[in-house]
Amino acid sequence: MVMILPAVLLALWAQFKVKSSYAKYSKLGTQQGFSGAEAATEILRAAGLSDVPIEPISGNLTDHYDPKTKSLHLSSGVYAGRSIASVGIAAHEVGHAVQHARHYVPLRFRNAFFPAANFGSKAAFPLILLGFIFSLPALIKVAIVLFSFAVVFQVVTLPVELNATRRAKAALTHTGILTTDEEARGVNEVLSAAALTYVAATVTALAQLMYFILRSRR
Repeated sequence: MVMILPAVLLALWAQFKVKSSYAKYSKLGTQQGFSGAEAATEILRAAGLSDVPIEPISGNLTDHYDPKTKSLHLSSGVYAGRSIASVGIAAHEVGHAVQHARHYVPLRFRNAFFPAANFGSKAAFPLILLGFIFSLPALIKVAIVLFSFAVVFQVVTLPVELNATRRAKAALTHTGILTTDEEARGVNEVLSAAALTYVAATVTALAQLMYFILRSRR
């Protein structure tokens, strides 16, 4: 608990920052008046990408880029919203589309590694629980190896997300979607809060892995 509790607190703080920054900047518009969908369209055009459809989806902050269908999915609030938060989030997701188009190596590795990480994260906890209950060291070791797949995925995800954020900030300025320092600060606050959630997820995964390893040695 000494190892995991700080990671949990960091994750809770990150979630609070995301919600508070989004709530603040979803009420503040930009001078140019772009919606999230319009901003995404403009950045895609500037990047020379004309084959990435932009589709609205239900939910709140469910925005993502789907590499399988090469499509951008924006939550309704971001898709139609004409706020600093909307254009920032949309630009971040376009950053992933640009990464995909430019064959960004960390993204390619993450996408290729996802099946192993997904299986490892689902199988690890039942196996490690059974290993501890029935005192089966071999099963515990297998579970730790499987969980390490999920940890590697989290570690690789971090630079992918940070790179998408850097691309988003640069694109918003380059295309003229953001025109004031206040707007740039708002986007930076929203995207930095989102990045903090990935940092927290990585720290939490590493802390859990170390906990499992230490418990297995005891």
